[in-house]
Amino acid sequence: MRALPGSGGLRMAGDAPTAAGNRRCPPTPIQRPLILRRQTLQAPEAKNGRSPEQPQEERIVLDVWLANYPFPTYDGRDFLAPLRERAAEFERAHPRYRVDINGHDFWTIPEKVARATAEGRPPHIAGYYATDSQLARDARRPDGKPVFTSVEAALAGRTEILGHPVVVEDLDPVVRDSYSFGGELVSLPLTVTTMLCYANSSLLARAGVPELPRTWDEVEAACQAVASVDGGPGHGITWANDGWVFQQAVALQNGVLTDQDNGRSGSATTVDVTSDEMLDWVRWWTHLHERGHYLYTGGPSDWGGAFEAFVQQKVAFTFDSSKAARELIQAGAQAGFEVAVFPLPRNAKAPVAGQPVSGDSLWLAAGLDETTQDGLLALTQYLISPANAADWHRTNGFVPVTGAAGELLEATGWFDRRPQQRVAGEQLKASDRSPAALGALLGDFAAVNEVITAAMDDVLRSGADPAKAFAEAGVAAQQLLDAYNARNRSGSGTPSAV
Repeated sequence: MRALPGSGGLRMAGDAPTAAGNRRCPPTPIQRPLILRRQTLQAPEAKNGRSPEQPQEERIVLDVWLANYPFPTYDGRDFLAPLRERAAEFERAHPRYRVDINGHDFWTIPEKVARATAEGRPPHIAGYYATDSQLARDARRPDGKPVFTSVEAALAGRTEILGHPVVVEDLDPVVRDSYSFGGELVSLPLTVTTMLCYANSSLLARAGVPELPRTWDEVEAACQAVASVDGGPGHGITWANDGWVFQQAVALQNGVLTDQDNGRSGSATTVDVTSDEMLDWVRWWTHLHERGHYLYTGGPSDWGGAFEAFVQQKVAFTFDSSKAARELIQAGAQAGFEVAVFPLPRNAKAPVAGQPVSGDSLWLAAGLDETTQDGLLALTQYLISPANAADWHRTNGFVPVTGAAGELLEATGWFDRRPQQRVAGEQLKASDRSPAALGALLGDFAAVNEVITAAMDDVLRSGADPAKAFAEAGVAAQQLLDAYNARNRSGSGTPSAV
């Protein structure tokens, strides 16, 4: 089971950069206000005081499958409630369409899509978690044709669809590159998070720590200072033993997990969990644990345990999703301490590349008729229009996916009142957008992550030698990737659980 970080204590089992000549320039700040003014949905002209309605049996159904996470919006609604509202608005503006939003557990969507495809009824749009992107790229119909088509190819250079401006060129560059292959945007990012560090700044002040730590060595020094505080916590730092953490740590050191430019210039055929970057991270983690600074709260992917340990002031630092900023700050305030939000610490001896994003992107089914496809494309552009992308950030804390959405939040003073919500976007701006920074694409990534976290669990619980444990994990991870690629050559393109 995979964990999703950043759910405020509810934890469920979390292309090479395109050359300048191969990408369109995003709208400039001068152009973006024009986009902002054009986003208002205009409903069809009313007759006799009522909007025209399309008979139910004649409406074109848009079948949309989205991940339905177990945590509510900031205002207490169901996670998908804002998107259902956007869908209802879209229906009122376009009565010929009916938008069916179906929520699914995020870790089962690839399997459910595979089964639905085998039965001849794949969804029109499916939201895949970031680490499942390769599964979406490889998914095939019974006749061997791809289940999904490229979003950029379907847009075909248009600037407007059904009255909705096409805003993909304004996507955050790191986010766009993360969901591109060969310079082509293959899916539409909707939900974006990155990983941040959180500190109990009240406790750091008591410990005499003058600045937030930016490197591994500074983290250790801060943990040592915290350990000397009378009545202080027994440990300095905690984070979940989760695959996402390893991905962040390796990328920050300019390391890769697979061949083929981290799987971004071709399908990955080898996976390396014994690189210098991986082992340097594991050894530092082990060192903190042996010194008593790192608190291991439980087994793999215990995001909830790490969250609670921080809130209960058992530690001074934790790593979590950027989405968790609001929850951690509120929980800290209720417990009587102030929370600081800042980028993940880095290995001062290694070059910094950047941090991979996580979250969900929308994959568009191939082979649809023009009317259905245009309805879907218009819907997706409406979902990430400036006002709606800004609202998605305000209601759930996700990174604004477009420049115009970020500027709208800035213009309303949102970030001035909540500066902690700026940190994730600023962190993305620091990325060099290299294959390392964008993170790996590979088949059966979830199973590979489980192998990695099991190895780390053995190191932390049993004192296993890191090099030996990860050498064995490397063999198992390669076997998983080989098995996936063999299945994919046979046309299944599904994870091992299917």
